[in-house]
Amino acid sequence: MNPVFALTRRAAVLALLAAPLFSQAADFPAKPIRFIVPYTPGGTTDLVARTVGQKVSEKLGQPVLIDNRGGAGGNIGMDAVAKAAPDGYTIGFGAISTNALNPHIYKSMAFDPRKDFTAISLLGTSTIVLEVPAASPIKSVADLIAAAKKTPGMPYATAGAGTSMNLAGVMFAQMTGTELTHVAYKGSGPAITDMLGNNIGLMFDNLPASLPHIQAGKLRALAVAGPTRSPSLPEVPTIAEAGLKGYALEPWFGVYGPANLPAPIVKALNEAFVEALAQPDVKAKLAQAGFSPRGSSAQELATLTQTEYQRLGEVAKKAGMTAE
Repeated sequence: MNPVFALTRRAAVLALLAAPLFSQAADFPAKPIRFIVPYTPGGTTDLVARTVGQKVSEKLGQPVLIDNRGGAGGNIGMDAVAKAAPDGYTIGFGAISTNALNPHIYKSMAFDPRKDFTAISLLGTSTIVLEVPAASPIKSVADLIAAAKKTPGMPYATAGAGTSMNLAGVMFAQMTGTELTHVAYKGSGPAITDMLGNNIGLMFDNLPASLPHIQAGKLRALAVAGPTRSPSLPEVPTIAEAGLKGYALEPWFGVYGPANLPAPIVKALNEAFVEALAQPDVKAKLAQAGFSPRGSSAQELATLTQTEYQRLGEVAKKAGMTAE
């Protein structure tokens, strides 16, 4: 067979095979998009997904349907994303936990966040607050470190094992050389109830859940965990500012699709989400819920995922963190 003819025929076959994919990408979206949120309805992530999803729907001209699939620290929902067809019609609300921490603390994972997803865009960040009951004698991070060194095993509450709040406590103990005992609750609500009742004296919490109680003077915010102060609590320092240099943990969230999502579809989704997140009404609404919206390039989210996967893996391994 003529080599030139063979190459031409092979190219033609490849072009025919690729044609449906390019046609599909060019027509995207031609039907509703399913946006899987791997948490139960009613929380901050649900609010973000619905608020941003509506704007994305308006931009793309197709409904964005929110599909809440909670359980296993977000793993159930994100597994559904990983196993979906790479056509852009199923995307997921990933997070620092599902895409960077969970693989290191769950004994078995049905997906690998480094290989089984296509990054689309950051959604933004939230704030973790370090707090004590209002009646506590602990009034600063320095007071807390001193008390923890005098009382090895001091308990601290979070909304659950394997959460970013749990990670915040682990990092705090590692960096201060103290021994803290994690008390995992089933959500922020029960933990806050025990804090208000002085049944436990320390908590790392998602700011939106605790903010009303802080503002009411029932809980005292010692510091926030992120690299910058929260606009909701501008007078409260970061943990680093309060004396623990180098400490920073800011839960981040992003949109992911299944692996091998075609570049034109990634581009269309990225542009829609970045535009939605930049709209003033979206920013104002989410800021009230303690969420800082921010879009990004797909590559920025991909790089962040890989970097955080490595960093948090080292923290989790050193602390022996586990979750079920």
